[in-house]
Amino acid sequence: MIQIQTVLFILLAVLVALVLVLFQYYYKHKRKGKLQVILSFLRFLAIFGTLLLFINPEFAKNEYSLEKANLVLLTDNSTSIMPEDRSEVITNLALFKNNASSLSEKFNIVNYNFGADLTDFDSLPFTEKSSNISKALSSLNEIYTGSNTAIILFTDGNQTIGEDYEFYGKRQKFPIYPIVLGDTTKYDDILIRQVNTNKYAFLKNKFPLEVFISYDGRKDIGSELQILIDGKLAYKEKVSLSSKSNTKIVSTQLEASTVGIKNIKVIIAPLPNEKNKVNNEKLLALEVLDEKTNVAIISSILHPDIGALKKAIESNEQRLVSLYKPNIDLNKLEEVDVYILYQPDASFDRIYKQIQLRKANTFTILGTYTDFNFINNIQKNYIIGTGYPIQEVSATLNNTFSKFDISNFSFDGFPPLLTNAGSVDVLGNSEPLLKMRIKGVEMNQPLLTIAEEDVSKYAVLNGENLWKWRLQSYKNDKTFTNFDAFLGKLILYLSTSKGKNRFVLDYNPIYNNSSETKIRATYFDEAFSFDSNASINIKVTDKTNNKSIEVPMLLKEGYYEADLSNLSSGEYTFIASVAKENLSRSGSFSILDFDAEKQFSSSDYGKMQRLANNTKGKLYFLGQVESLIKDLEVDPNYVPTQKSKQIVVPLIDFKFLLGIIVAALSLEWFIRKYNGLT
Repeated sequence: MIQIQTVLFILLAVLVALVLVLFQYYYKHKRKGKLQVILSFLRFLAIFGTLLLFINPEFAKNEYSLEKANLVLLTDNSTSIMPEDRSEVITNLALFKNNASSLSEKFNIVNYNFGADLTDFDSLPFTEKSSNISKALSSLNEIYTGSNTAIILFTDGNQTIGEDYEFYGKRQKFPIYPIVLGDTTKYDDILIRQVNTNKYAFLKNKFPLEVFISYDGRKDIGSELQILIDGKLAYKEKVSLSSKSNTKIVSTQLEASTVGIKNIKVIIAPLPNEKNKVNNEKLLALEVLDEKTNVAIISSILHPDIGALKKAIESNEQRLVSLYKPNIDLNKLEEVDVYILYQPDASFDRIYKQIQLRKANTFTILGTYTDFNFINNIQKNYIIGTGYPIQEVSATLNNTFSKFDISNFSFDGFPPLLTNAGSVDVLGNSEPLLKMRIKGVEMNQPLLTIAEEDVSKYAVLNGENLWKWRLQSYKNDKTFTNFDAFLGKLILYLSTSKGKNRFVLDYNPIYNNSSETKIRATYFDEAFSFDSNASINIKVTDKTNNKSIEVPMLLKEGYYEADLSNLSSGEYTFIASVAKENLSRSGSFSILDFDAEKQFSSSDYGKMQRLANNTKGKLYFLGQVESLIKDLEVDPNYVPTQKSKQIVVPLIDFKFLLGIIVAALSLEWFIRKYNGLT
């Protein structure tokens, strides 16, 4: 449809072009005939076409489409779904597809399933060992935001990780229709909800262990709690519970008598005729170490960095951090393994002298309160440029760093640090761990440098406000792990006497289940450049039956990785070796036998009912699927809506019109010249 205003402009363009042609060819002109008509017509085309270019007439048309609501079939793919329910779930999912002729008139039907994450696979093996209902619902909210959508949720309502879906449901945008799976009968059940302990303990020390016990039933009952370490009874206690007093916390201190990984089993004796006995025990492990790293943070000023450093370093129970001022009695520093010198000034004179006498390892942090002239005079390991203004400096990882594995860490998006120092020129054998970036420009200067001098090691960081990095790590990952692990590896390196290592392994001594079992390796050539062409194999041996498997470590982004998720629970030793090189590393780890999905004996339909109420949906049971289909077919909230879209297109092609104008003017000029006209 062309607007009236555009039509009027076109008529005006015709009139203007006609007037100009009459004036040019007929006003006070005596020549008449065919030639005059042809020339005036060509001039008319050129003028009219030029005016049309300015008017640019457009044509608008409406396109109509029918938009249906989305019907999402969301299925719990975890091991907690009972075997007898699994086939019925698949049958009911097929029932929705068989009714597609009626439902498809109102809905676009899509399938998803979930465990720890949302997936769109059609297959349902029911093998996921964790379930996160709230995360699955949140993901669907993002996918279908702004659309008319309903969610049918097949689940037993037992969530093992993530935010409580009952409370998340209050923020849910779409109505949810839960379909209850599993046994809805409530049985008397005593279970261990949670066990808290440290990951590490120290030889001849006691470590804390805390057990949370719950009871679901109506009678008064008694039971016994037992704690076994490597199969030997280490602690026991009688427990009494009732319907009113249905929880109990048992806390104790256990002795770490020998070094190594200790398997701990916590058992609560089952009730008579108790149906679910899987949740009556928990397995965990800790590692007993024979030494502890003592770290001293020495500073003459108060700064939030000091608290962040202490928190990050002590996140590993192997390490103890003490805070001192430079006037501390030096005898108290004799047992220190690593000195952290925070923004040193002239008051650190005696501290530096003790460090030089002990040939101790240090981590120096520079900032706006640092006395650079004092540092340049008191030590000979590095020289700091002075006389610079305060400026912001950002960090980028040096991917060729070889002293320990840094492939897990990232500093993307981290806030800049503050410094008024120039470059830090290290005089010894050094290697940058972090490089400096100023205002987005990569500088050929280190931000964090690691160096070795004889038997000593030292690190220098050119910037303050590390606390912002730790906070950013939490904002990115909802945990401090990225920053704490990075700083922990730095302290571990400084506290040991090992030099450069071309072959570095990164693994955990304890894995909760086999799906987490991965071992990483970093390998460097003789020039200490990362070697992406190496052939690395790892041989893993089961301690119980002495059976071994050998698998290659696959190249990832800056590291090699062995995925051992096919291993069953147990204790293992391993040897990783580089082909055609006399390099190998060995170690051991344990895989715990834990499946959180097996901790439940019945469905939590009460919470599912509240979820349905909060989202304006409705609860159904597995045998009521046909009733749900009929309700959806007649529900007026899901009537398809007709939407129109107006498309505006040019009435005349620009290039075509321009071609006509050029052709008309050229032809007019040629005819005039041919006939001797000016």
